[in-house]
Amino acid sequence: MNHKKSLSLILLATALIALVNAGCNTMQGAGKDVERAGEKIQENAQNHR
Repeated sequence: MNHKKSLSLILLATALIALVNAGCNTMQGAGKDVERAGEKIQENAQNHR
């Protein structure tokens, strides 16, 4: 494999890893937001009994 092809593969792999990592962080944040929203709905329901 030549040098340019190796460098291209390394850059592509790095970019894919960065995207996957960002996706995981985004999903984790979304999960926390949904959890907080559920807690607020639950609190509101208990206050209106």
